[in-house]
Amino acid sequence: MPDAPLATLITQTAPIATSSHGGRAKCLQRLVRLDLPVPRTVALSFDAVHEIAAGDMPDISAILSEFPTDALLCVRPSSEDPDWGGPGAILNIGMNEDRCKGLCNRLGEEAAAGLYLRFVQSYAVHVARLDPDAFDDVEDGGPDALRETLMAYEAETDEPFPQDPAEQLAAVLRSMARAWEGTSARLLRQAKGAPADAGLGLVVQEMIPGLGQGECGSGVLQLVDSRTGKPQLTGRYLSQSQGREALGAGARALFLEKDARGPSLEELAPTAFADLKSYAGLMRRRLREEMQVEFVIQDDDVHILDGVRVARSAQAAVRIAVALAQDGIIPPHEAVMRVDAHALNELLHRQVLPTAERDVIGAGIAASPGAATGRLVFTAAEAQASAARGEPCILVRRETSPEDVRGMHAAVAVLTERGGMTSHAAVIGRGLGVPCIVGASNMKFLTKQKQLVATDGRVFKAGDTVTIDGSNGQVLAGEPEMLEAAQDDAFQTLLTWADEARDMGIRANADTPADAQTARNFKAEGIGLCRTEHMFFDPGRLTVMREMIFAETSSGRAAVLARLLPMQRDDFRELFRIMEGLPVCIRLFDPPLHEFLPTSLSGQRELSEALGIPVSDVTRRVEELHEYNPMLGLRGVRLGVTVPEIYDMQARAIFEATLEASKDGAPVVPEIMIPLVSAKREVELVKARIDAVASAVSAERGQKFDYRLGVMVETPRAALRAEEIAPHTAFLSFGTNDLTQMAYGLSRDDAGRFMSNYVQQGVFPEDPFHVLDVDGVGELLKLGAQRGRTGRADITLSICGEHGGNPESIAFCREAGFDYVSCSPFRVPVVRLAAAQLAIGEKIGKAAPTYVKT
Repeated sequence: MPDAPLATLITQTAPIATSSHGGRAKCLQRLVRLDLPVPRTVALSFDAVHEIAAGDMPDISAILSEFPTDALLCVRPSSEDPDWGGPGAILNIGMNEDRCKGLCNRLGEEAAAGLYLRFVQSYAVHVARLDPDAFDDVEDGGPDALRETLMAYEAETDEPFPQDPAEQLAAVLRSMARAWEGTSARLLRQAKGAPADAGLGLVVQEMIPGLGQGECGSGVLQLVDSRTGKPQLTGRYLSQSQGREALGAGARALFLEKDARGPSLEELAPTAFADLKSYAGLMRRRLREEMQVEFVIQDDDVHILDGVRVARSAQAAVRIAVALAQDGIIPPHEAVMRVDAHALNELLHRQVLPTAERDVIGAGIAASPGAATGRLVFTAAEAQASAARGEPCILVRRETSPEDVRGMHAAVAVLTERGGMTSHAAVIGRGLGVPCIVGASNMKFLTKQKQLVATDGRVFKAGDTVTIDGSNGQVLAGEPEMLEAAQDDAFQTLLTWADEARDMGIRANADTPADAQTARNFKAEGIGLCRTEHMFFDPGRLTVMREMIFAETSSGRAAVLARLLPMQRDDFRELFRIMEGLPVCIRLFDPPLHEFLPTSLSGQRELSEALGIPVSDVTRRVEELHEYNPMLGLRGVRLGVTVPEIYDMQARAIFEATLEASKDGAPVVPEIMIPLVSAKREVELVKARIDAVASAVSAERGQKFDYRLGVMVETPRAALRAEEIAPHTAFLSFGTNDLTQMAYGLSRDDAGRFMSNYVQQGVFPEDPFHVLDVDGVGELLKLGAQRGRTGRADITLSICGEHGGNPESIAFCREAGFDYVSCSPFRVPVVRLAAAQLAIGEKIGKAAPTYVKT
């Protein structure tokens, strides 16, 4: 078409590309190359559509010359990515009075009038921009309805309906081009992740009517179930129809295969049905994808109008990718690249059924994925009591603290008013695999009255049923239908292939035997962070811990801690047993001591009775331990230096558990991590005492053992001084939660109140507690890694903050040369896949993940 260089007839050799003409145009060319019965189609490029929107029309007569003179046409959008959408298709372009009369003899008056009516109504609403209400009084179907619609059109526009096919086509193209470049369409595209200036192609295709005297109709067909991904011929067919009418036809539509529930296309037109199945199988093999086929049957002959990538759930995406690889259509590494790592969260947890009705009563930060329904409780004790009765419950707190952990274990979900992605509730929720929403500040938390007030004013009391959707941050009233977790054989196969490809180690953050077992089940390569403080909040241990806090002398503290020693030893021995020789990194005691003391007067009175001391002594000690900013106060290594008896006890418990666990299997080599270090001298002091404890235990038991001592890098100074710290340690593990908090001077528990506003206004591209800030915090990580390796060449580098479970952050960790990342147990599969995609992407020269779309 020399007069229309921006419009191209789709042939096997035409210069068509997804980047210039869109995915639909390119797919149609692939179907033409497979010699499938595709109607003649002209593709308009992105540049052509942009010029049309600006008022510069292509040569319409040249486009029309590519089709038979009596052909009806349709125009469909062709964006680069099908998920970006586009204006709706317009069918039956070219219908006018003469064409309608001509078709009456061949199709019958009703069918011809139906074609014309459909075009007039579509043109009126989408091209002439008339209000659909203008046609409310028109009766459905038939010549009378057509006449009424034409009269209504003329009354609204003060001109008769256009009869010239060239005028009709030009108006349709102009309308669709301008709709794509309008403000609303731009904003919608951006919401879907598309560039605001993304291009749109258009395809002009010859219409196959789908109406006639023989067997005629339209439908869609695919070879897999979109929800499960299992092989299953699905779709619908509707006689005497066009486009995708079959999908909305209800009982009038036919099944494709023979089905006891009703008539089928296979019975009605067996030859056409066999051809369709053959075409779909050919498309799967040659296009290397599961495709949905849009087809028309005209007088028993099949015509393929379009092929689009089958819509799929996360479960189906995994199963489809694995099946394609197992059938030899794609290699395993491509199957790994085709699955969105984030989507694995949907397979690891129950989810609200996508089609379920949602009665949203509030929202917050989606801190731990999955969904759960239960009755509202407002204290950890109530949660434990509810679990004991076998009643699922939702734990509601303003914010959680370590003493709420047992309640979080008992609850099926957690909701807090305050907090962000790395707040206590979020971190523990992800570790437990419990759905969690934090920072739900648009709801009122009346915890004393045990009430939760929704954004619309509804009041929910203790015992009322709500649902927490931790995947999208919505709080729902009632109990919507759920979709169960699905870790099937395809899931395991995909992750096995991922493990073969990845080149980065993956451990789990695990504090309890249950956490450790979950980590093993998900094939973590060890524990990268065991937070020992959670072990002290058990009621049987909490009182002993409080006794230690009130002890006046070093020997007194040591005597009390000796009662905790066997409990800690049992904890560590169980972790070592479950991990079966895999590395276990134990962080020494970290929180400030005030967290173990009651703040209420009633709690202080109970403690005075338990310890047999005056209430005034309890109150005085609570006041002595008060800090203006506890997160920056006497905690971590500072506590270990000033109250060394705690670390002495923990070290002895670790070493004794090491020897006991080593009796039954491979020798255990524990890793001991010192938290919140900022100076070399802190490491020297703690290391000297731990070495002394190790020597004492070895001498007492008459056995030798190895252990590794490391530092948790959580302060900017530790990162900057890593070169002088590294010679005293075997590993540096970067705690990015606190490191981000200190680098920004921003409380991770309070940031949720305003972070979404900051992201919306472009202050931060993402919440830095959710996605690692590679520019600021990342600079500290790089400096710490480089200087650490300068100080000790063989030092092991890792990340154990929550960023270790975020696919976007792992790319930075891998590039910076970290040996492994450690994340919450339920994030291990996500990280295994993300790490593999990075390794594969580097080998094949593509960014990861790459999702193949047609």
